[in-house]
Amino acid sequence: MAHDHDHNHDHNHEEDHEHDHITIIDEQGNEELYEILFTFDSDDFEKSYVLVYPAGSAEGEEVELQAYSYIETADGGQGDLEPIETDKEWDMIEEVLNTFMADDEESF
Repeated sequence: MAHDHDHNHDHNHEEDHEHDHITIIDEQGNEELYEILFTFDSDDFEKSYVLVYPAGSAEGEEVELQAYSYIETADGGQGDLEPIETDKEWDMIEEVLNTFMADDEESF
């Protein structure tokens, strides 16, 4: 059955960063589609980080956030996603996330 791949609707991509999608391949080799919550750079770790959640989650539903690090390629592309290895990085990510969520709440 064909799913709706391309409905030609024009998105204004300057504004529309809410729903960038990314495909992540898990350990079993399954491709999972995720939506990007946000990305940020860390000078301390000299990496960029991306927080994602499973695509198609309902608004307000508890979702399992996943975080990955990546190092941008020389041409500004996104390098390979790496799992977060260290507690220090997790702590830093949680801090950023808490700040992000707090800012987000205020914008409603």
